[in-house]
Amino acid sequence: MNASPPRIIGVAGTGTMGAGIAELACLSGASTLLHDPLPDALEAGVDRIRSSLERSVKRGRLGASAAEAAAARLERAEELDALAPCELVIEAAPESLELKRGLFERLAEIVSARCVLATNTSSLPVTAIAAGVASPERVVGMHFFNPAPVMRLLEVVAGEDSSPQALARARAAGEAMGKHVIVAADGPGFLVNRCARPFGLEATRLLQEGMAPLEEIDRICRLGGGFRMGPFELADLVGLDTRLSVERSFYEQSYGEPRWRPSPITARLVAAGRLGRKSGRGFYDYADAEQRRPDPEPPAPGGGDGLVVIAGLSPLAEELAQAAHGAGWEVALPTEARESGAVPELILDASLPGEEPEAPLQGGPQAISCAAASLAALDPGGGCVGFHALPPLTDSHLVELTRGPDSSEAAVAAAQRFFATVGKHTAWVGDGPGLVLGRIVSQLVNEAAFALQEGVGSAEDIDAGLVYGMNYPRGALAWGDEIGLDHVLAVLDGLFDERHEERYRAAPILRARVWSGRLGRQTGEGFFAYETELAR
Repeated sequence: MNASPPRIIGVAGTGTMGAGIAELACLSGASTLLHDPLPDALEAGVDRIRSSLERSVKRGRLGASAAEAAAARLERAEELDALAPCELVIEAAPESLELKRGLFERLAEIVSARCVLATNTSSLPVTAIAAGVASPERVVGMHFFNPAPVMRLLEVVAGEDSSPQALARARAAGEAMGKHVIVAADGPGFLVNRCARPFGLEATRLLQEGMAPLEEIDRICRLGGGFRMGPFELADLVGLDTRLSVERSFYEQSYGEPRWRPSPITARLVAAGRLGRKSGRGFYDYADAEQRRPDPEPPAPGGGDGLVVIAGLSPLAEELAQAAHGAGWEVALPTEARESGAVPELILDASLPGEEPEAPLQGGPQAISCAAASLAALDPGGGCVGFHALPPLTDSHLVELTRGPDSSEAAVAAAQRFFATVGKHTAWVGDGPGLVLGRIVSQLVNEAAFALQEGVGSAEDIDAGLVYGMNYPRGALAWGDEIGLDHVLAVLDGLFDERHEERYRAAPILRARVWSGRLGRQTGEGFFAYETELAR
């Protein structure tokens, strides 16, 4: 349903978020009424908006005439009754259900029946806020991301009673503000915050299990996954008290969903007053104010001077073969190596469950992909090393390695040398299905799949939300298609089999796609459709 943008927008609340939303409303061309019950807060909000517009002009982001016109469209609304002419009112009050519900009950008596009432809540149910409001069908969520004038995403949230007309008006307002608008159903975290949960929760579980130090987990996420910040850096930036509050809210609203169980590590740090950057100490210590050093560039590819054998039919196996060729290695399949009788420098087993080996993998040191299981399960008592990487390999600068008590030094040296020649850093971590990054990303794909199956949002909106709202390098569902959904499912099933925890149960829609052969880009269809040679 299409709707025209509102001509008069009210904003209730003048904090950082409220002022940012009001600035967007002014710039969209709407007459904007800004309200706060505290006169000093109202003046501060107006000053904040005007200062922001002036900064935009100085930085060349906005023309002087456009800034002047936007400022002229801003009016103070000292009393709530002054919002009566509004066609849309956006509430940006503190996160209190009682406060927001009371505000909306009053607004419903002041504005016309056609006025849409929108809450900017990020954690409270829109349906609960609308309860008790006259005509609850006009109440929707408009979740802006901080800072509102900068972040490109707007999440429009449909409560249980939200009407199509109200949702269309909210979308039109967001698009007039220049936002990429996605639509989510009401529920814990809506779409973006829900689908991003595993990034932090799985990282703290990895830390709890001793898979790697927190600095290394962050480094792996940045270099291996392309994330701008690691999960512990991000948690310190947001604030651990804020993060813990959100974790508890998710867990309570879901009545104990195992995937959303809060981290005891975060709870201990909060109890100790270690809240992150704002307190000077969180997961990291900021006492010396030293910034993290830039990550190093990947090593230059090249230097391969022997035979490598690569087994497997997965996208990872194909990309490893391409990278090895480019680095100067002679690459062979297991049957080719057996027939030639040549001794390989390294054998890489990148096969997934269900793949039958073409020939015995023997004759040289071996590295086994730890996707479906840990190295201990795949090579009990053997001399192999384990590795894990996620396609697209060309976008990754790091490969993870793991070793067991009996891993041979020849395998250790051969694996490190091979991955250096194909232009990758390496990180040695503990043993387990998916190692570090594979485990985090597989859980991101899985949570997005659950959200898709439950109708919280479309595949396109889920991925757009993670890219535009969380600055992820790519959307979770598209990433799953790149990796291969059979690879993702293998990691999840491996974790479930070895740990017997419900948090690793796979979303039924993910398993169904694998069973039906819709594995992602390699087959022409996964969560999205692709043009491939196989599809044609």
